[in-house]
Amino acid sequence: MSNERIFYVKGDSPAMLAAYKKAQNTFKYFWRELSWEYRRIVPALNVACVKAVFMEETGPDTEPITENMWINNVGFDGEYIYGILVNTPNELTNIENGAEVKLTLDQISDWLFVCQDLTFGGFTIHAIRSEMNEEEREDHDAAWGLDFGDYNDISIVYQQKEHPENLVEHPMSKNMRQQVIEHIQQNPAEIHVADENGYTLLHTETIAGNRTYVEELLAAGADTSLTTNNGKTALDFAIALNWEHIIPLLKK
Repeated sequence: MSNERIFYVKGDSPAMLAAYKKAQNTFKYFWRELSWEYRRIVPALNVACVKAVFMEETGPDTEPITENMWINNVGFDGEYIYGILVNTPNELTNIENGAEVKLTLDQISDWLFVCQDLTFGGFTIHAIRSEMNEEEREDHDAAWGLDFGDYNDISIVYQQKEHPENLVEHPMSKNMRQQVIEHIQQNPAEIHVADENGYTLLHTETIAGNRTYVEELLAAGADTSLTTNNGKTALDFAIALNWEHIIPLLKK
């Protein structure tokens, strides 16, 4: 996306601010999809990236310089988003293309993934497209090499209309229950293993919103009281991300 055609729109317009908020509130679905993408042998996503606001202070009496730019190779630990900057800044001098970045959710301004030529997210993109005429939208989409479709009809999960239950849980999570059970039975020690940051499988599967995996981990004796190095339990993450289908399981 470093060659992305640039269309300018006032960044603090009501439509753009609303787009930022939608992106932040739905980022968990982006991460849910990406968490499964990282497990697939054959990749399913053509694009998976996040846009964020980057800032540089210029002095005590001047407004800071800000730019919205995209990152890829995205990671998420429930608190921070990690990735690699893929844009070259126009004005910022404190960051450059290829830099490793660490962001908070309130820095996110958009997210986008593409699966089977269908786009998901892209809230700021659609806000920009809504200000264009039909010819301009066609030019915009051609510059991206994507068909963004109706700017009034933004999907956030695959087959959202045909299977609205996908908004609750990813179909791969439900379909892999038997494999999850077998894996836990064959590797029981993994239930209690924490990584260098204190994250267990219960933490990571909760963050990704995978109810089925959480159910089977709990059934196998996963300890809900374990905390990350930052003192977060799995329930803390479920509440922070508002995974309503998982919170009751962990409260038990």
